[in-house]
Amino acid sequence: MSMSVGSDSEYNNEINVTPMVDIMLVLLIIFMVVTPLLSQGINVTLPENDNPEEDPNITKDSSVVISIPAKDQYFVGKEPIPRADLVEKIKRLMKDKKAEDRIVYIRGDKSVAYGDVVQTIDAIRNAGIDRIGLVTEKRKTKAGK
Repeated sequence: MSMSVGSDSEYNNEINVTPMVDIMLVLLIIFMVVTPLLSQGINVTLPENDNPEEDPNITKDSSVVISIPAKDQYFVGKEPIPRADLVEKIKRLMKDKKAEDRIVYIRGDKSVAYGDVVQTIDAIRNAGIDRIGLVTEKRKTKAGK
């Protein structure tokens, strides 16, 4: 039994996988480039805790998250904002929210001074918000412990 090589046969019963491999490689490259761009918010090294309960509302687009990546740097979402404008910005964002949704999350870098976080909490309370969440990361446990 021999295999026909050339154009003797009218039909080719072999699957040509080269186009499929090309498409898969292009998709892989696209995902590799886009994935780092999908990171949410401002890059902050969060303090670690043994048992933080993750609130699913933090990742919602409608949530108000204040990030403090360094001294005197404040971001509401991804927008940089001066400290003096923080109260007015929070009031505007919370104006149309229901009572149970009126919570502000603070993501403070672990190198930021405690006083900066306290000033931010005061600004949130001056805006009329009494529900404040401090975001932390779960401490990574070492193997065997």
